[in-house]
Amino acid sequence: MKKKIVLVEDEVAIRENYASCLTKQGFEVKAFADTQSALNAFKQSLPDMAILDINLPDDSEGGFKLCQFLRQHSATMPIMFLTALDSDFDIISGLRLGADDYLTKDISLHHFMARVHALFRRVSAITEPSSQSLEISVGSLKLDLDRLKTFWDEKVIDLTLTEFWMVHALAKHPGHVKSRDQLMDTANVVVDESTITSHIKRIRKKFQIIDESFDAIDTVYGMGYRWKS
Repeated sequence: MKKKIVLVEDEVAIRENYASCLTKQGFEVKAFADTQSALNAFKQSLPDMAILDINLPDDSEGGFKLCQFLRQHSATMPIMFLTALDSDFDIISGLRLGADDYLTKDISLHHFMARVHALFRRVSAITEPSSQSLEISVGSLKLDLDRLKTFWDEKVIDLTLTEFWMVHALAKHPGHVKSRDQLMDTANVVVDESTITSHIKRIRKKFQIIDESFDAIDTVYGMGYRWKS
C-alpha cells in the first residue's frame, strides 16, 4: 500500500515540482495551497507524513498551526517543514512544535528525498523482524519499541518520532558517547549539527517536566552525547 503524504505549499511551481518528485518515488500525494484547506483535510483523515510550508496565503504562520494540530492528534507521524524561512528562531519554533525535520527550499531534490525516506525508515523499523527485545529499560527509562512510547518513572514522555529514536540511540548503549554523526546514523535522521543540538535540548526539557532533577543525558564537549549508565 502506498504511503500517503500531504504537501502544503502555496507556490504552484514548487508544489508541483515536489509533488511530482514524491509521486515518482511511489508515494500518494495530496497537495494544498493554504492553511484552511489542509486543516479541513487533516480533520477528515491523517496522512502518513506531512510536509509543510510555514508562510501561507491565509496565515503567515499557517504551517506552525498545522504542525501543532497534527502533533496533538499523532505523537509519531513524521512532520517536515519545507520553507524559505531559515532563521534560528523559525527552526527552533518548528522543532518545539514537534516537527521531525526542518528543510529550506534551497535543498536539492536528491537530499530532500533522502530526508523523506529517512523519516519513513524510522516508522518501519519497529515492524521489521528483529532479534532484539521490543522493550529497552535503563534505570527509570523504558522504551516501548512496539508502540513507540517512552516512559520515565512509569510516566509517559511525549516524544516526537525523531526524539524517540535519538533517545533510543543513546539509551541502547548507556555510557557510550555518540557523536552527532553517529546519532544521526543510528537514529536514521539526516539533519545538521545545530538541529541535533536543538532536539537534545528539547528532549531534556520534556523529561524535566516529569522530573526536575533529570540529568541522564550528558553532553561530552567536542565529542557528542551519552546516556548515563
